[in-house]
Amino acid sequence: MLTDNITRDESGALLFAGQSVNALADRYGTPLYLMDEDRIRQNCRMYLEAFRDYFGEGSRPLYAGKAASFRQMYRIMAEEGMGIDAVSPGEIATALSAGFPAENIYYHGDGKTDADIAFALDKGVGCFIVDNGDELISLNEAAEARGIRQKVLLRITPGIDPHTYAAINTGAVDVKFGVPIETGQAMEFVRAAMTMENLDVAGLHCHVGSMVFFENVYLRTVDLMVGFMAEVRDELDITFRELNLGGGYGVRYTDDDPHSDIPARLREVAARLKEKLSAADLPLPNFLMEPGRSIVADAGMTVYTVCSVKRIPGYKSYVITDGGMTDNPRYCLYGAEYTVLHTEKRRGLRAIYDLAGRCCESGDIIQPAISLPVGTHRGDRVAVCTTGAYNYSMASNYNRFPRPPVVMLRRGESFLAVRRETVEDVCALDI
Repeated sequence: MLTDNITRDESGALLFAGQSVNALADRYGTPLYLMDEDRIRQNCRMYLEAFRDYFGEGSRPLYAGKAASFRQMYRIMAEEGMGIDAVSPGEIATALSAGFPAENIYYHGDGKTDADIAFALDKGVGCFIVDNGDELISLNEAAEARGIRQKVLLRITPGIDPHTYAAINTGAVDVKFGVPIETGQAMEFVRAAMTMENLDVAGLHCHVGSMVFFENVYLRTVDLMVGFMAEVRDELDITFRELNLGGGYGVRYTDDDPHSDIPARLREVAARLKEKLSAADLPLPNFLMEPGRSIVADAGMTVYTVCSVKRIPGYKSYVITDGGMTDNPRYCLYGAEYTVLHTEKRRGLRAIYDLAGRCCESGDIIQPAISLPVGTHRGDRVAVCTTGAYNYSMASNYNRFPRPPVVMLRRGESFLAVRRETVEDVCALDI
């Protein structure tokens, strides 16, 4: 199986986190998001241990809440000792409503409004990741009005291509995020920040993209960021106390994807960071990263019921489900690949189908060219693996479909973390 929390029982029925997928679908209905809480905690502890071993006290992983944001997720992060990053007042409010401490929130965003800034300051958010010069000025003025000095990191664009989906490349010179080193603007950004009396400039942030499997991406990023830190030290006499390399480690969506030994990769990053800092005569800063996908992706599975099977001789066949792009838009957005399993182990002939949704949209494809039993029919169930990241969080009410529930699986038990939306919920904001 793709991951070790996906198995089958003696009859061939699909299990996730040791629990019957069909039994869970019977209980909670479909479409259905399943989340393996034990796996989420295991992934958190893997990061925490590696950070403690390789980067030392004061360094920590920050869970990237945009991957999957709901109260139970933030309760887990608080209990496991993780920091978090948030990209909106909604994510901040969700975390705070779950009891997550505001001082451990790092607030991102390339387009923070005055209202966003005011909200985060008034809630006591620990650190702002400042994306641009306009935000720098607005944040300083808002902090001054409140009589506070706000901790910030400055988002720098290192000019790295991680060789991943173009839609999730965030480190190139010409992306919308951050201020580039290559053009000389990053140095001016730092210079301007140091004149802001109500901002405590703790360090630098960068983010090169997502689904990174090749370690040289992070090693090259370390080289560029430490080089820039040394330039800042030499030109402005400033030594930063924090360095945040963002997130991005890849996960296995299909059998063709490589395995990532994340602790080993982090050990290599730590060694390279210490080597470059020593050569530049710079002290070791508190080190931060923002894993999201690699915390929750393999903890997720989405279960659908087959509505119809449509065979077009000489062309293609479709399995149409009760879900679709409303609960998983990633294939529609950038051709993301997934592994799809029938929830029963049926022997015999198999056929190739496009797994489609029920939205009134020809592009509503969950995954093309998948292999399922020839006898797949209405009422069967199929499961899409590795859907813990960017599925629930990107879900929509397109065609006014209600969003599925999120069910947590923990130590052999299950419970609702997010209830299923109803058509009444969909209409609730209409005047």
